[in-house]
Amino acid sequence: MYDVIIVGTRVAGAATALLLARRGLKVLAVDRATFPSDTLSTHQVQVPGCAALARWGLLDQVLAAGTPPTRTVRFDQGTAAFSASIREFEGVDLMCSPRRLLLDTILVDTARQAGAEVRDSFIAEELTRDATGTVTGLRGRTKGGPLVTEQARLTIGADGRHSLVARLTGAASYRTRPSRSMGCYTYWSGVPAQPGGQLYGRPGLAVGAWPTNDGLLMTYLAWPAARFPEFRRDVEGNFLRSLDEVGLGDRIRAGQRAERFRTAPDLPAWFRQPYGPGWALVGDAGLLMDPITGQGISDAFRDAELLAAAITAGLDTRAAGTAAAGRDRLSTALASYQRDRDRAVRPMYDFTARLARLSPPSRGETGLFQAVAADPQAAEEFVGALTGTVPLKQFMSPRRIAALVGVRGVARLMLSRPSRPGVAASQP
Repeated sequence: MYDVIIVGTRVAGAATALLLARRGLKVLAVDRATFPSDTLSTHQVQVPGCAALARWGLLDQVLAAGTPPTRTVRFDQGTAAFSASIREFEGVDLMCSPRRLLLDTILVDTARQAGAEVRDSFIAEELTRDATGTVTGLRGRTKGGPLVTEQARLTIGADGRHSLVARLTGAASYRTRPSRSMGCYTYWSGVPAQPGGQLYGRPGLAVGAWPTNDGLLMTYLAWPAARFPEFRRDVEGNFLRSLDEVGLGDRIRAGQRAERFRTAPDLPAWFRQPYGPGWALVGDAGLLMDPITGQGISDAFRDAELLAAAITAGLDTRAAGTAAAGRDRLSTALASYQRDRDRAVRPMYDFTARLARLSPPSRGETGLFQAVAADPQAAEEFVGALTGTVPLKQFMSPRRIAALVGVRGVARLMLSRPSRPGVAASQP
């Protein structure tokens, strides 16, 4: 009997496993993959995510493995461009973009070292329940092996956007967004070095370029989802023409493509109810955003810490009471996890949904970015808002925007806001 079973051991699941194991819980974590192995990824670990790695004693290991630190970011919207340094957050002044072959393996190995039992090549097939319908564990098998049943006080789905746990528990979605963009990325070797990361936006496309392991440059391209049939007819040609459009083409062509293109044509967004009787969700299984802002890994780390804290409090065997009281205590703790998660991510979730539209900037947005480009402190604050060192709501507050563009500029921005309340209008 385990305290917790975790289905999925990539960034969300492995982080949750290592945190719970370090707290003394008996943890089983399973994944159908073997490690090291790759997976589709935004790559970016924003500054708070790097701070989490530092708290867990892993940031130095990630960097020592050859992951380049990113300390500056350049934004180029055509009508406005600026570069800014990354602000320090909890003693960390960098972000990074590690290959998942590296990052996931470090997290899985650390979870094992912390005492979690990790089973690779394990296929979870169904959940088990008691007479009340409470989830009590799972059934599954190691590839080629017999069906086994494992029981736990809590079963966690960290198994991504197509989560088996979410599907079998009927976890409800809310604040859902349709797929607005498609994404494609690849890696290049021999590209002339340029400091930091780069983000480019033009009407109908966005491009990111980030240094990663083995001297490679990862480039990401977003197009409107409706244009995917056009894109796939000539992936390489469309990719390179987009790089030309933002001024990166010549630099990229000085090197050579190192790996195949990886494409994601369908990028919806949602919140899912992240807990119920005997189960919980973490990572993309419970919260999914368009990858255009590169928040997924850092969100997974934040939510792993929130969930681990809630589980530790909810499963505290030192607390007196009946079994029913224990279930209520865990449910209360998991409800707090949901509230904390939703409160933390809501501004960036809405902002990301705005960006994923890839629409031309409004007059008010253009004015804002021109003002940011002319003000080094504002540029640093904006970089901080996207990399997690400055609250997005703080940067986008009416008072701060008025200081940059005046009252008329604020009015223009308000007129350009989507009809849905709370959706940030600014587009980098």
